[in-house]
Amino acid sequence: MGFKVKFIKTILMGLILIITTLWGAFAVYFGDSHTGIVQTCVSVVFGLCGLAALISLGFPRWRKRILPGYAFLFAAILTWWLFISPSNERQWQPDVAKLAYATFDGDRVTVHNIRNFDYRSEFDYQPAYYNKTYDLNKLEGVDLIAVYWMGSAIAHTILSFNFGGNEHLAVSIEARKELGEGYSTIKGFFKQYELIYIVADERDVIRLRTNYRKNPPEEAYLYRIQGSQQSARRLFLEYMKKINELNVEPVFYKTLLDNCTTAIWFNTRINPEHLPFSWKVLLSGYVPEYLYESKRLDSRIPFSELQKQAHINSRAQAADQSSDFSMRIRVAIKQP
Repeated sequence: MGFKVKFIKTILMGLILIITTLWGAFAVYFGDSHTGIVQTCVSVVFGLCGLAALISLGFPRWRKRILPGYAFLFAAILTWWLFISPSNERQWQPDVAKLAYATFDGDRVTVHNIRNFDYRSEFDYQPAYYNKTYDLNKLEGVDLIAVYWMGSAIAHTILSFNFGGNEHLAVSIEARKELGEGYSTIKGFFKQYELIYIVADERDVIRLRTNYRKNPPEEAYLYRIQGSQQSARRLFLEYMKKINELNVEPVFYKTLLDNCTTAIWFNTRINPEHLPFSWKVLLSGYVPEYLYESKRLDSRIPFSELQKQAHINSRAQAADQSSDFSMRIRVAIKQP
């Protein structure tokens, strides 16, 4: 019995060492925004220390000497990492250079720095922004756009607020990247990106994905969410509150806990009837199916048929730069 307990403890200790070593090595390697030679060397050294600590588990005499030293190094790395702070003062890529913000006058909300780039290709564009005042009394509802590029389990999700006719305001929650920086899911676990709410014209944020991204191509689906006007209003105001907060106090993007989809779920908690958390929120490609099962999408038809109606790539490509882009991508979507 004693041997089994010792064996289990050793296995658990080994797993802890593997996890903490991998985390610490990556944390040091990625560092505070950029990776340098010193960080790479420290990362390798810590990885070797973790390997030595793992081997020492089989040698009681070594273990008593090595494990305390390893624990001290890990504590030092963790303390340093906890003090890494987000910033709005970096050399940003042009598409995330400006933060949106909102000002309020009763039921009228003016949104500043709404992005509306003129694209020639995914990376060749003319930056443009505008300000617009929205009347909360005209807010009719909220649409969900789900964009797929790597199978059915993962999607980038965007909310678009419908103010009637062609008046739609889209908000895409993304990782804010610096000049020359690409997106990495792994880096998103290690304080490498700030969080940004890109407030945009649908001709920008949707058309970019349907018309210009080719490697890999992206497939976009637009769903009308069923809910009250009051719920839409509360959610819109929560979004405006959040974008204003990010102007003052930036936060880090987190691959698992604060990304394009989990952030939507957290924001919807402002409404009493918000949906409970589900694994389908983490596997964001299944969010439309989760909404359908929860009666938040049109349930008069099978989900497969609703999904076909929701596919907007061909309509977006035909509409392209048209001023009535938002209306044209919705022509085949039936009102519940």
